[in-house]
Amino acid sequence: MTSSPASSSYVIALGSNRRGRHGGPTDEVRAAIAAIGGVVAVSPLIAAPPLGPSSRRFANAVAVIESDEPPVDLLGRLKRIEADFGRRPGRRWGERVIDLDIILWSGGVWADDRLTIPHAAFRQRRFVLDPLARIAPEWRDPLTGFTVRQMLARLTRRLPAPTPRGAGRGP
Repeated sequence: MTSSPASSSYVIALGSNRRGRHGGPTDEVRAAIAAIGGVVAVSPLIAAPPLGPSSRRFANAVAVIESDEPPVDLLGRLKRIEADFGRRPGRRWGERVIDLDIILWSGGVWADDRLTIPHAAFRQRRFVLDPLARIAPEWRDPLTGFTVRQMLARLTRRLPAPTPRGAGRGP
């Protein structure tokens, strides 16, 4: 008797800021969610400003999926979906029909020459943390130990404006 591989949970960030064959960016994100499969939870879609030189706003979402694939195999499948949607290699921060990134994995940490989990920049990206906090607020970053909710709070915390010296004092 052979055993099947254990299923893992993954957090996938999705983004689009260019029309494709499925329609506008929001439609592209929705179509990509359907193409990925194994979806357990999907965040609401949010609009976010672009990083880098692109001028078009992004439609972003986060999905939690279940998959028997090891991380590198899932990465290959996500890259094939991107290519099927019309994504072509190009400018790193340019406009794109779809962008699919593995952010977190229930197995913890993964690192090789093709893939690093957790995603290196997700802790500084509100367009990932905000939607993720809506569907998996207690998921912990295996490197920091912080929950998604804690990381979002740290990212968005507003410090009070400093009080100028002598302010509030009479003459």
